[in-house]
Amino acid sequence: MTKDLNVIIATDCGSTTTKAILIEKKGNEYRQTFRGEAPTTVEAPFEDVTRGVLNAFAELEELSGRKILDGERIITPAQENIGVDIYISTSSAGGGLQMMVAGAVKSMSAQSAQKAALGAGAIVMAVIASNDKRLPHEKIELIRDLRPDMILLSGGTDGGTVSHVVELAEFIGAANPRPRLGMTFKLPVIYAGNKDARDSVNNVLKDKTALRITDNIRPELERENLGPARLEIQDLFLEHVMAHAPGYKKLMSWTGVPIMPTPGAVGEMIRTIAGKENINVVGVDIGGATTDLFSVFDGAFNRTVSANFGMSYSISNVMMETGIENIMKWLPFDIEEIDIRNKIKNKMIRPTTIPQLLEDLILEHAIAREALKLSFVQHKALAVGLKGVQKMKDMSETFERAAEEETLIRMERLDLIVGSGGVLSHAPRRSQAMMMMIDAFQPEGVTMIAVDSIFMMPHLGVLSTINEKAATEVFEKDCLIYLGTCISLINSGKHGSHCLDFVITYSDGEKIEGSMSLGDVKVFKLKEGETAEVEISPAKKFDLGEGRGKKLLKEVAGGVVGLVIDTRGRPLYFDSSKGNAKIDKAISRWNMAFDAYPT
Repeated sequence: MTKDLNVIIATDCGSTTTKAILIEKKGNEYRQTFRGEAPTTVEAPFEDVTRGVLNAFAELEELSGRKILDGERIITPAQENIGVDIYISTSSAGGGLQMMVAGAVKSMSAQSAQKAALGAGAIVMAVIASNDKRLPHEKIELIRDLRPDMILLSGGTDGGTVSHVVELAEFIGAANPRPRLGMTFKLPVIYAGNKDARDSVNNVLKDKTALRITDNIRPELERENLGPARLEIQDLFLEHVMAHAPGYKKLMSWTGVPIMPTPGAVGEMIRTIAGKENINVVGVDIGGATTDLFSVFDGAFNRTVSANFGMSYSISNVMMETGIENIMKWLPFDIEEIDIRNKIKNKMIRPTTIPQLLEDLILEHAIAREALKLSFVQHKALAVGLKGVQKMKDMSETFERAAEEETLIRMERLDLIVGSGGVLSHAPRRSQAMMMMIDAFQPEGVTMIAVDSIFMMPHLGVLSTINEKAATEVFEKDCLIYLGTCISLINSGKHGSHCLDFVITYSDGEKIEGSMSLGDVKVFKLKEGETAEVEISPAKKFDLGEGRGKKLLKEVAGGVVGLVIDTRGRPLYFDSSKGNAKIDKAISRWNMAFDAYPT
């Protein structure tokens, strides 16, 4: 399908906005040329998602001068300035894909099932396991009350336990749950557990649900097999969920490839770029209601969705979870606690408003840091190695939290952080986005920071499944805005003490030399496309990823913000021993280093 795709039109049907982009082959490379958007029309009074899509197309036609539509028909193939070669789409309209997962053991098969569902682009509403301490009637009530779009049932290695899996199937059968959309059809259930239990599960569920059976997601204790379950989830998403959402049947008839859930498409793009460049990547999409996090470390892909942390609908949850004092510590000015609470509640009931005053913008950025940090903590907790696998441990490991699995996210080995979502992609100054991501994720060693310029990753994710060259070229040239490289200490010490000396050598021979104390951050000019040689000599107690006291010598790339050297230590430390004045002074100093806000 990659041959004759010279003009591609792609949409992402979001819960509030439908975004359309035009991608054209210019000479021998693909570029994103025009974009249009319109309100999504999945709800009353329209109740037809295609109306919003057509409105977004109409704006593209006006901007590009290309005739795309003949009435309500997309003109294909493209000829000169008329038509397109293919139309592709993603969607999270109507609340996206909402799932429940069930597994025999909470920390093993249930966790693997959760990873499979999240990787397919779902919001996981609840996890049920044989050992989750809920009583049978509580499990049945939960399944009945939540009304998910589908359920993923797993459990047991092949040849292992059967009874626990069948018991879970009986709970689902007893609940006889009704799906969220399309009251007249049976709820889709995917069974991806012990193959020896397939017949028993089929006997229990075949008459009450639309049962699909696929390969076991945990065929052996030491191995996960998430791919077949993820494909089955996306197929059922189209056949059952999207087919019953207003106007989607018509939309599916227009697209050249199946519609993907928006988060699934973003994950596909993150995976593609990590594989192509052979790097470790963390990507984030912070929205109004949820924050999605994606990571690829040594080829292992993980996605989590923090369904209660967002910047409008869920903003009160962020305040409740982190505590108002953790929001206030980022503010370089005095403000009453009640005023912050009022501003947060106003944002929640008026989710489309944007900050009008500088103080409101700084407050929004403070909340965004905490939402990102909370979501990242959740992500690291789920992005772990396989539970239940026997590992050889030496004596020291035995005494070091042996019960905890180590997260796969190793910040000192992270190469790239990509941010997207309104508060990052549309920050008035790019330096604000970089500062928020450094403060929230606290990278260690040498890390490139970038943002998605106009939230194009969903479109490119679905495009990558049919034309990886087009997707990666547009991603690198039009989608990603490189903010710059961040070099950070990976440990801490006494604030104010000398921690490193540096020499920055630019490609034109110019040199900048200096030293820094613990608690500082400095930003140096280094434009996008430029590189510089950096030599940093830490004091003997401090580590930049090479070992304590060991010199870092590296060529680093620039960006629209520049090169950041961050000596505030890890984890970030706020010295509140002398009241808030000391914190306010530090925050103001950091903001000035980034030239983040007007003085």
